[in-house]
Amino acid sequence: MKKQAYNPFLPLGVCIPDGEPHVFGDRVYLYGSHDKEGGHTFCMLDYEVFSAPVDDLSDWRSEGISYRASQDPAYPRRKYMYAPDVVQGNDGRYYLYYCMSGDYGEGGYTEPISVAVSDNPAGPYEYLGHVRNKDGSDMMRYVCFDPSVLNDGGVIRLCYGTQYDFEERDDFATNEVYVNIEMNMFGRTKEEILSYPDSIMGPITCTLEDDMLTVKEEPHHIIPYRVKGTSFEHHRFFEASSLRKVGDKYYFVYSSMQNHELCYAISDRPDGGFTFGGTIVSNGDVGYMGRSEENKTNMTGTTHGSIECIGGEWYVFFHRLTHKSDYSRQACAEKIVIKPDGSIDQVEYTSCGLNGGPLRGEGTYPAPIACMLTNGNMPHGCNSIFKLSFPNVTNIGEERFIAEISEGTLIGYKYFDLTGVREIGVVARMETEDNLPKFDCPVRMDERSEESLKSKRTILKPGEPTKEPVIEIRLTETGDAIAYIKPDESLSDTWKEISVSIPKADGVHGLYFIYHGIHNIQIKDIIFKK
Repeated sequence: MKKQAYNPFLPLGVCIPDGEPHVFGDRVYLYGSHDKEGGHTFCMLDYEVFSAPVDDLSDWRSEGISYRASQDPAYPRRKYMYAPDVVQGNDGRYYLYYCMSGDYGEGGYTEPISVAVSDNPAGPYEYLGHVRNKDGSDMMRYVCFDPSVLNDGGVIRLCYGTQYDFEERDDFATNEVYVNIEMNMFGRTKEEILSYPDSIMGPITCTLEDDMLTVKEEPHHIIPYRVKGTSFEHHRFFEASSLRKVGDKYYFVYSSMQNHELCYAISDRPDGGFTFGGTIVSNGDVGYMGRSEENKTNMTGTTHGSIECIGGEWYVFFHRLTHKSDYSRQACAEKIVIKPDGSIDQVEYTSCGLNGGPLRGEGTYPAPIACMLTNGNMPHGCNSIFKLSFPNVTNIGEERFIAEISEGTLIGYKYFDLTGVREIGVVARMETEDNLPKFDCPVRMDERSEESLKSKRTILKPGEPTKEPVIEIRLTETGDAIAYIKPDESLSDTWKEISVSIPKADGVHGLYFIYHGIHNIQIKDIIFKK
């Protein structure tokens, strides 16, 4: 029987965010950053490439470490490699584009774009040089960040950039605070920052010579920096540029300033003229079927990804957050449909992802594949690790589970085929100080994350906490329970399987667990019995 795929689609201990998928030959390759599970900052590990056959997206394998940060001349002044992309050059070789940074992104806006090269899409790659001007100097026009590369029929197109809203403010040029912030962030002088007629920030594009290093066409904005009054106003560019060609149209995929969504814009040409298309996916399902940000389904935060046609079908790749931080992000994907008019409807984030249909309601699944995890008041992460308690995917060694499940927590899976299922259970334990994961690294809180905690949100209907733990089982997010998992005795601090018979529920359904109890619990697995 063919193996199933679910989100996240790589092994649960692997954290590959910022995914750029590309089909080369008969395999799809995922290029991305490499977070450390439970790490204290972004992108702590060297690049590792994963690939799968285009006709079996359940069969992902590691191609090994493709490139090391120590190969870049900026190392160890800058220790970490940020979101990369790979393109096949006109010479048939493969070129890796990336930027270097320090802890928490410090210095990440001050470096040129680095390039490495390999004869194989999986690597290993060797350092080649920096993207450069015609005179050989490092190209530093605008802010070099999050590079994306497209071979457009032999024309090599590079996109990059980041954006904050300082220059949208009327008093920017005379406000020393704003200017100094940009000077510190970008490592540029006041004179250089103010010399740009539009802005030093925003999404940028240029073309490269066949050497894959030298700028051929000078960099310029692919979307204007100032978008007030345009179709981009409520979904402004933030970072994560990715340029793709679909038929005779160009799609510019990016992370908006809302920071949890991948958006897209469409143009008839690759270097401008883009109009806003919509949101493709949100890692909190914000916007999907009208869901508000206050009712988000998960801790939200940084996202980055793109779209790719694999085996004749289109998919969007993105990432989710784990470990109560922005620093342990895991690769997810969903099938999308590009309609005849070129539009893409927002897709929901599910547990079945690349499976091509619902997961089979049989056997055991890891609880961390939940696509919904909320206590009704989940934070938004911005370069932070949270100390406060809320449900989260975490690990102790090789054991991975959902921790800090408190009264009213909803844990959701979409979708399962429950045909023939007669019992549903979980492997759970009571949470104690001894089995609660401990961070042995610095804990950081960004002021933007603190701001997200100020408003109290509630999307659930918590009942009265019970002395003994009880877990409701629902088939819809807000529907009535079809059964209750009640252990015969209080849970202990060791894992225990507990299950319950359910009424006949043949067909495809969501599966939602809602916990009630005065003590926190943890869940490692969910179990189906026929």
